[in-house]
Amino acid sequence: MISVVVPSFNEEEGIEPFLKSLCDQTLPRDQYEIIVVDGNSKDKTREIAEKYADKVFIQTSKKVGGARNDGVLASKYDLIVTTDADCFLPRPWLETIVKDFEKYPDASVIYGPIYPLEPGFKHKFEVFLYNIVVRIGGRTGIFYATLGANTAFRKNLFIEAGMYKVCDAGDDWELPKRMKNYGRVVLDMKMIIGFSMRRYINFGLFRSAFQWFYVVAKGGFSDKHQYMGKEYTKK
Repeated sequence: MISVVVPSFNEEEGIEPFLKSLCDQTLPRDQYEIIVVDGNSKDKTREIAEKYADKVFIQTSKKVGGARNDGVLASKYDLIVTTDADCFLPRPWLETIVKDFEKYPDASVIYGPIYPLEPGFKHKFEVFLYNIVVRIGGRTGIFYATLGANTAFRKNLFIEAGMYKVCDAGDDWELPKRMKNYGRVVLDMKMIIGFSMRRYINFGLFRSAFQWFYVVAKGGFSDKHQYMGKEYTKK
């Protein structure tokens, strides 16, 4: 049994195909729950989500890390996976995660790579380079290139480790640095998902990368740069 936590904010254009892919898993639907934690969207995101998800509510904590934390605290299963509302999830995704935790009983975190949903060599090459970084980190253990879009963990260890840091950027990369003290951090390249590049297209890849590194270097907080223009409301 596993809980899927999905933060959302004004995602009416992409959340329905995402949720359809999440409901069409090889893992039986009664063996997982879907929790959508919304940042007080102004569009029809929550209305669409309610057709598919088991729980839909407005977040009470700040930012995307806080939304994920709210979802975990509202979950009923010990295994948790977080993803994004504009991704595409291959049918074996959840079954792969469950089997991985059975294979690695000492694991605290299991994560995987991505592929771009948008066509074109440029996006494929960008993600190819990113996945090289993912492999290097996973094999060396020097760092872990985890994304909130494709990270699973044990709920009790996640809470004991202090949950996601509520910050402007880097909360998903920072988490495994703490959780490795509670169990093994495992990279499974078969745990792959489709990842939307639309934010990088709209905001600019290099601008996004610069602002991400700047904010992370500042400890995850910055008044000068709002990483990719993201806003997550308190309610």
